[in-house]
Amino acid sequence: MKGGDSGGTGKMFIKSKLKWVGLVGLVLSALSLFTHFLLARYYSYTDDAITEYQAITIFSWRPIFHNADLSPNSKLYRRLWGPVRRLESLQPHAKPRQHYAVPVSESSRFIFVRIRGGFHEIRSSICDAVVIARLLNATLVIPEIQSTTSSKGISAQFKSFAYLYNEDHFMTALANDITVVKTLPKSLKGARRKKEIPSFKVANSQSPYYYLHHVLPVLKRHSVVELVVSDGGCLQAILPPDLEEYQRLRCRVAFHALSFRHEVQELATKILHRLRAPGRPFIAYDPGMTRDALAYYGCAELFQDVHTELIQHRRLWMLKRGIVKGNLTVDSNTQRLNGSCPLTPEEIGIILRAYGYPWDTIIYISGGEVFGGQKKLIPFHAIFENVVDRTSLTTPWELNKIYGREANLVDKYPKAPPAAEMETKKEAWKTSGQRPRPLPPPPARPKSYNIEGWWGWVAESDNEPESTVIELRTNAHKLLWEAIDYMVCVEADVFVPGFDRDGKGRPSFASLVMGHRLYQSATAKSFMLDRKEIAKHMDEISDNLYEFNQTWIESVRSHLSKSLVDGLTEKSKASKSLSFLSFPVPECACLRSKGNGGSSLPAAVKVAPSCPAWMGKDVVSRTGDKEDEDDLDDDDSWPFSLFFRQSGGSGNRNTANSGGRGGGEMMSSKEETQMEDQEEMEGGDR
Repeated sequence: MKGGDSGGTGKMFIKSKLKWVGLVGLVLSALSLFTHFLLARYYSYTDDAITEYQAITIFSWRPIFHNADLSPNSKLYRRLWGPVRRLESLQPHAKPRQHYAVPVSESSRFIFVRIRGGFHEIRSSICDAVVIARLLNATLVIPEIQSTTSSKGISAQFKSFAYLYNEDHFMTALANDITVVKTLPKSLKGARRKKEIPSFKVANSQSPYYYLHHVLPVLKRHSVVELVVSDGGCLQAILPPDLEEYQRLRCRVAFHALSFRHEVQELATKILHRLRAPGRPFIAYDPGMTRDALAYYGCAELFQDVHTELIQHRRLWMLKRGIVKGNLTVDSNTQRLNGSCPLTPEEIGIILRAYGYPWDTIIYISGGEVFGGQKKLIPFHAIFENVVDRTSLTTPWELNKIYGREANLVDKYPKAPPAAEMETKKEAWKTSGQRPRPLPPPPARPKSYNIEGWWGWVAESDNEPESTVIELRTNAHKLLWEAIDYMVCVEADVFVPGFDRDGKGRPSFASLVMGHRLYQSATAKSFMLDRKEIAKHMDEISDNLYEFNQTWIESVRSHLSKSLVDGLTEKSKASKSLSFLSFPVPECACLRSKGNGGSSLPAAVKVAPSCPAWMGKDVVSRTGDKEDEDDLDDDDSWPFSLFFRQSGGSGNRNTANSGGRGGGEMMSSKEETQMEDQEEMEGGDR
């Protein structure tokens, strides 16, 4: 008995021990998972440079570099990334220069503005609304952004203006210009709910005369007016000389008062840190290939697939509403040769390689939509390896954070009742007797489509389906995506626009970015490409697209270099009359040079006045700057064979089969050795 008892006790002891071991193992596993979770959250919130831990566990992008980093003192580095020295004397100066009265603190007149449109249209319209409020000596109610209020399911934490911008900063920054309030007084809120407030649907580019002689009398009678702005801007871009101070007010609004809300700025700053973490400069590229722009300019035949039909459908819609004039069918090749169509990502990739950017250059692609989907970006990814966007540099959790807490929408497509004929067929099938009998008709599929590139309704209906609830919310999200892209593009070392027009023929997102860069840092490289000239260059090598052509490369380099400065003149002619913010100089700039320092500046810029004394010492005049930059363009020491294969080769033009080496085996192992030797000659850091 005693032996049996001792054996049972031993077994119970062993079982108890195993339980404790299992329990300890579970506790340690839970602690390990909790520790990893805390580390992930900590590193995702840190503002410092990205660590190796985060690069592995937080997001998937890991840059691949084949070339040694260039020395900042080398000629090649200065040509690719260095400042535009001819614009060094151009400085931002948007402060009032004449007598500028402080606004009346308690105005009895209120202007309420409702804004519709995309990101660039909203930004331009807000600036115009501030100028109009100053012109009419009225108090401005924080503008209402319709894209965020009409979309259901948006977080209640952020509404209307606050969904995109920082309200408090906006009000504080404009305290010396106009009086801004968040809401109408109680006495006027009831009138607005009853729709008793006089409303003006303002057309694009209205003159100051319109507001002074049509809106102001109504404002005096009713103390409040509502402006509905839907065309991206409600005040003409070029104002009379006596209203030049209002142009500088536009600059103060766009470049100082319109600050994105904290969550958006925080995420954009993280993306910038992650882009700069490898220690190399980067290019921001905005394709500008939107469906509306392609339809407006008649570029449908550039696709030769279902997207051609989608573009034509949109162009027909524009023709019916008078947005565009002309014929439905347009020769897209003629439009392309005239510079009226966007440059494709493949064309941008080829000219950037010809200019000298190696295939391991970091390139950030901005823009909420590349019409045609990822298929249009395949050649670009083949030419450059380190191509990223906001989705590859962030986690879904980080993107969801800027949206706030949103309702979990289940998008249910409404189903139309079955036709009487269909019901008759089903009943006949049920009562048709013994088998074999015909199969029943298939159920009707919902009219759904994928916004990334396939629209199922094209083959079934002439009418585009109405936006679903989820699509309306996605449209609001796009504003936040473009806000992030805007900040990244403004801070990029180089900016390259594929197209600078929207679906109404006006300056687009890329134009606002170039205007902001010109104001904030004129020396930062922004290629203002002549699409007509680029199309001509591309046709010259259409039969040998990826083969070596030294003369062609030299001509492309010359064009891109000239576009950095000489392109300002064309930009001022083409864009400023449509959007002041796309070219805010000379009104919002000054020159800090003496003597002949400004002789090399284009005519559109050199008329800027001298900077006031409080801005510091003048920039030392460098008469040889233009010659020095020309010498950089003529620098042939970097082997042309690094960019395009020698013309005696096999001539493989398939960029997709290049294995990520950029445009179809554009470098051999022998050429890699030549590149390394060349970097040593030019002082490249190892």
